[in-house]
Amino acid sequence: MRLLALFSVVCMALAPLAAADPPQDQSARQYYEVRTYSLGEKGDEAALDKYFRDALLPALQRQGIGPVGVLHDPQAEAADRQLVLILPYDHPNQITAVQRDLDADADYQSAAAEYLNRPADQPAFARLSSELLWAFECMPQLKVPAEVAAGKDRLYELRVYESATERLGALKVDMFNNGEVPIFLDSGIRPVFFGQAIVGPRQPNLTYLTVYENDEVRQAGWKAFLAHPDWATLKATPKYANTVSKIHKQILHAKPYSQL
Repeated sequence: MRLLALFSVVCMALAPLAAADPPQDQSARQYYEVRTYSLGEKGDEAALDKYFRDALLPALQRQGIGPVGVLHDPQAEAADRQLVLILPYDHPNQITAVQRDLDADADYQSAAAEYLNRPADQPAFARLSSELLWAFECMPQLKVPAEVAAGKDRLYELRVYESATERLGALKVDMFNNGEVPIFLDSGIRPVFFGQAIVGPRQPNLTYLTVYENDEVRQAGWKAFLAHPDWATLKATPKYANTVSKIHKQILHAKPYSQL
C-alpha cells in the first residue's frame, strides 16, 4: 500500500510553517485557541471588525502571536452570526500572558478604547466561547494557505469530531497521525491545522481546519477522500471502530483583514 510511503513524505512536508515570526524549533507542537464570538441579532459586527483589525491583531503581532485567522459565514441568519478567531501559540506561556500584555500595551488600549468602553447595554456580541487545542504530532504547526499571500479568495471548513470516551478520542487522534492526513492531501483536502482539545465544551474532541479554492473543490476533495482505497483500508481497522460519535461542520470565509 502506498499510504506508508506517502505518510513519511507528508510528515516532512507539513513541518515548515509560513509564518512571519516562526519559532526556532519547527517541530514543536503549537497550541491553538478557537475563539467564537456569537453576535446574535443585536451584535455589532462592524465594531468587532474594527476592534480586531485596528487593535487586537496588531497587538497580538507585537506579542509574537500569529498569523491570526478571522473567519465568518456571510450567509448566516442574523440570529446565528458568529466570528471565529484562530489564534496560534508557540508555547503555553503566551496563552497566560496575552491579557496581561494587552493591559500593558498603550497602543492597544488607545486603538481599542471605543470597543473596550462600550456600555453594558450595548455589547458588541452576545457571548464568546473558546476551546484550546494541542497540535497533532504529524502536523505540529499551522500552515498558512498560499492564497493569503496571493490575495486570493479561499473557503474554509472547520470540523469538530466528538468521541464517546477519552480512549476513543485518543484513538481518533492516532488515526489521523498514522494514516488519515496523507489521504487528505492525496484527495485535495488541504489542512491548515489539526488539534486535540485540552479545554473546551465538547470534550473529548478534536478540531481541524481545511482550506479550498472554492466549494466545488471542497466537495470534490471529500468525494475523492471517501472513495480513496487507503481510506477504505484505514477505516476498517478494528481498533479505530466507533471513534467518532458526532461531527460538527462550519463553512467559513476569511475577513479581508484576516491573516489566514
